[in-house]
Amino acid sequence: MTVTLRPATVDDLLAVGALHQHSRVAAYSSFLPPEALAEPSARAMGAYWVERWGWERDEHRMTVAERDGRLVGFSYLGPDDEGDPDTGLLSAIHLEPDERGRGTGRSLMVDALDAMRARGWSRAVLWVLRENTRARTFYARGGWTPTGQSRDEHIGPVVVPQLRYDRPL
Repeated sequence: MTVTLRPATVDDLLAVGALHQHSRVAAYSSFLPPEALAEPSARAMGAYWVERWGWERDEHRMTVAERDGRLVGFSYLGPDDEGDPDTGLLSAIHLEPDERGRGTGRSLMVDALDAMRARGWSRAVLWVLRENTRARTFYARGGWTPTGQSRDEHIGPVVVPQLRYDRPL
């Protein structure tokens, strides 16, 4: 019952999309209305990852976590979205809802930070939904701190504030 991490392949992307949708609904349903989480569907989220991977695979890295051969999580990282060449962006860590609290998210985070160091970045950043207190606590335990920057993102028809966090590598 050990979790293994490996680089994602194109064959993983539809399953990653479904996992991403399950994770979003579970993580955000306590503070977002159902209409915000109704779309995209798991299938549409898979198509999104196929398209995104096609554009970004050379400079981004996706890692998948498997438990007993079943996809249970993933992380996604790449260059900083604000263009700082010394900074990597952790774009995502998502888990199947039943995988929370089992150490898989922490394993994905540690792996992502190691990968960022290997790329020569000295700082890591991420964006997290302001109302996602569970994720904010998770990142704080991992050494991340708020930078004071914020931005708004649309999730369905709802505008949701995000906070930027960073940490040294």
